[in-house]
Amino acid sequence: MRRGLLPLWAKTRWGKMVLATGIVVFLGTGTTLVLATRSFLDHDSRFRIDSAASIQTMGNSQLSRYDLLSVFGSDIGRNLFFVPLGERRAELERFPWVERATVMRLMPNQLRVAVTERTPIAFVEVRGRIELADAAGVILDMTPQEMAAKHYSFPVVTGINPADPLSMRGARMQIYQRFVSDLDSGGQHISARLSEVNLSDPEDVRATVPANGSDIELQFGQQDFLARWNNYAAHIAQWRQQYPKLAAVDLRYDHEVVLKMAQDVAASANAGAGVSSAAPSAVHSNVQRTKTGKTNTAKTRASRRETAKSSAKSAAKRAGRTSERGAR
Repeated sequence: MRRGLLPLWAKTRWGKMVLATGIVVFLGTGTTLVLATRSFLDHDSRFRIDSAASIQTMGNSQLSRYDLLSVFGSDIGRNLFFVPLGERRAELERFPWVERATVMRLMPNQLRVAVTERTPIAFVEVRGRIELADAAGVILDMTPQEMAAKHYSFPVVTGINPADPLSMRGARMQIYQRFVSDLDSGGQHISARLSEVNLSDPEDVRATVPANGSDIELQFGQQDFLARWNNYAAHIAQWRQQYPKLAAVDLRYDHEVVLKMAQDVAASANAGAGVSSAAPSAVHSNVQRTKTGKTNTAKTRASRRETAKSSAKSAAKRAGRTSERGAR
């Protein structure tokens, strides 16, 4: 015969009563013990957070200890086990400077708060003020005096709007990091020469560089940043000599750049001809389109500008100019 799990005596009437009574006593004793232990832990004064001195803080440099403790004001005098750690962690991470936070209980009556602060990588212009931004596009507030004390030195990034979703700001800051990393990949720290980086159009990164007391805007597009910078650096002296009012350079094209003049010389630029060593130039508005492979002489450039201005002159005069260029 197959034997059951219970002994034979437990199958009798009295045996079943004894077994049921034992189970009830066991469960009651266990429940009572659990409740007593919980009551002891919840109400014993030894587990009470008596003051702010019972809360340890670490990892904060931009935020003060007072800033962090402000989150735990309601927990002073509270039992350690009644502190909602998840809620406190979420409150800490609402500080813009806090990237991550952890809150731990330390027996018998202390809390340990550790934060990882964000690292600024750029200045950003927000409503006419200069703030800081980290790699995720989070705007970080800091007074000018504190910035000076930290010796921060970044380009000013425009096109980062606090009203935009964080995902959009983060994507643009990734473009900025790739841009700066590419420029500095040759070890020359080129990014230190930039005064501004415009990310308004993610497909066309623009940067402003000081040059002889004025600023020049460079259009880099979305790739080959270092190669395009080297193209600019190799020709800027020549371009400035030819065009003292040079205001912007479009570097997005292979073997060709577009030079843009300042608005106060737009009229004369409209009448000017392009500079090219291998093909006819395209001229529009106050823009000069130039090849970057070879260098033209000043007399050839002057002749082409004159030809563009006076296309109605007589053939004799044009022949005279041709002869003069040949003589020169």
